[in-house]
Amino acid sequence: MKNLLDNISNPSDLRKLNREQLPQLAKELRDFIIDIVSTKQGHLGASLGVVELTIALHYLFDTPNDLLVWDVGHQAYGHKILTGRKDIFHTNRQFGGIAGFPSKKESEYDAFGVGHSSTSISAALGMAIASNLKGKTEKQHIAVIGDASIASGMAFEALNHAGVSNANLLIILNDNAIGIDPSVGALKEYLTKVKTNKRLAAQNNIIKALNFDYSGPIDGHNLPKVISELERLKSVKGPKFLHVITTKGKGLRQAEEDQVTYHAPGKFDKTSGERIKKEGSLFTKYQDVFGKTIVELAEQNDKIVGITPAMLTGSSLKFMLQKFPKRAFDVGIAEQHAVTLAAGMATQGLIPFCNIYATFLQRAYDQVIHDVALQNLPVIFCIDRAGLVGEDGPTHHGVFDIAYLRCIPNIIIFAPSNEIELRNILYSAQLGLKNPIAIRYPRGTGSIIDWEQPYEKIEIGKGVPLKKGTKIAVLSIGTVAKNVSEAIDLMENSSEISHFDMRFVKPLDEKLLHQIFEKHQMIITVEDGTVKGGFGSAILEFSAIKNYHIPIKVLGIPDGFIAHGNIVKLQEKIGLDAFSLSEILKNLV
Repeated sequence: MKNLLDNISNPSDLRKLNREQLPQLAKELRDFIIDIVSTKQGHLGASLGVVELTIALHYLFDTPNDLLVWDVGHQAYGHKILTGRKDIFHTNRQFGGIAGFPSKKESEYDAFGVGHSSTSISAALGMAIASNLKGKTEKQHIAVIGDASIASGMAFEALNHAGVSNANLLIILNDNAIGIDPSVGALKEYLTKVKTNKRLAAQNNIIKALNFDYSGPIDGHNLPKVISELERLKSVKGPKFLHVITTKGKGLRQAEEDQVTYHAPGKFDKTSGERIKKEGSLFTKYQDVFGKTIVELAEQNDKIVGITPAMLTGSSLKFMLQKFPKRAFDVGIAEQHAVTLAAGMATQGLIPFCNIYATFLQRAYDQVIHDVALQNLPVIFCIDRAGLVGEDGPTHHGVFDIAYLRCIPNIIIFAPSNEIELRNILYSAQLGLKNPIAIRYPRGTGSIIDWEQPYEKIEIGKGVPLKKGTKIAVLSIGTVAKNVSEAIDLMENSSEISHFDMRFVKPLDEKLLHQIFEKHQMIITVEDGTVKGGFGSAILEFSAIKNYHIPIKVLGIPDGFIAHGNIVKLQEKIGLDAFSLSEILKNLV
């Protein structure tokens, strides 16, 4: 049988097919995704689940003239393959290759850049309103959003606005009952009831109550049905809502049965579906250091609670949920709510560990300022995925947190250089701390095998010397200290180099800084955050305020958005790897 996908480079090729050929194309597209992701890795389950929907959308709508917005983007692999990127899809998420998420600068078919969830309805509504103002009332605007994403506050805000507009907007709910972890909350329970109760879907319907033309739920894998319903909705004016039921991981048995693991399974056998085991690491992931430590602490302190916005597995808070199900809370994709929920708990004497990825905490910035810091509530922010995260790219790199937190009064900012420091600061933070504290740590493994040591209390605002030298002092913050130490080891003569792990960005260890500035001729700061407003800026401010006049060189993430790719290659590109740092030190010496 002729392979249809071979002859499709863009949606105009797709539209030349007969409708009877589309199920064959769906199978070929699934096989293509499985073939590439099995060896190149990436987000698998979500894209397999929307193959039929993706084909139907590009078959019926005039993309890119009609605007299609994906939410969050994990589900957009089929979209990328059908829109001119089939031949380079093997470079997906690779250094120098195409991005893992839709990106406006990558393709005209990517109407909106996505990486964080729940943005699609707002963006598509904005596009639809713009089309109305331009008199382009026939233009179609489609937002495809998952059931986990639609539970977010931002999505509800957009639904509330769209329902009273005359925008030509179609919202498609891809309902598979799972995000990265299983979906949670009352809305999820309602959607589950709707699937089996046609009276509820037809009458007592939340979406209809918001003035949407609601249709569904329909089987998202029934291509003729999906095409028929989309065709009908094309001629319906105003805001429309199509409820589509899909299976995440459709077409690969293991991905259907273990949807959490096969969200992004790593390498696997494309025929059997079995995952290919990675070579075991001697080291522990930082997220697991957090997850195991908080369980230990919770066993000793019944005031401790854990909170995460839909990142139970990614944050390893799942360990606490298993041991203390009444004290661990997955609030869904709702970062703002997570922060203020923690604030409310803190007012009543609980000790909330609020675990949010660095790049997602950006979405709750006002809550950090207004609800936590302004009231000086002792919320413990555990900021996972700080620094460069690798293949997920600029939407997920956690490089702005130091800068955006440092300007907030009352907050303490700590970055452990290794697993033991992370363990000890988690212990120290729950010993009656009076301020909010942000503890930032990276994705991936650390460098110490035997990290489960007896707890030691860390003194707030206290840095530590790692190496003594005579002329140049290197001040590092966080796990980039390892790169600095390796850089110094690469030097033939490092006697002129001192190295200090400052640990705290706020408050700075001013006593130690005075000693450093008085004994050295030059200062170098190294961080895995942006150089604009970050740790290095704090040292520059200290120097200016205290009237020191020695040169200071600030190293870190340059002022720009860093592309996706292997973390080691990204560090080499921006000069934060050990060899590059060593060359800088050699030149300065």
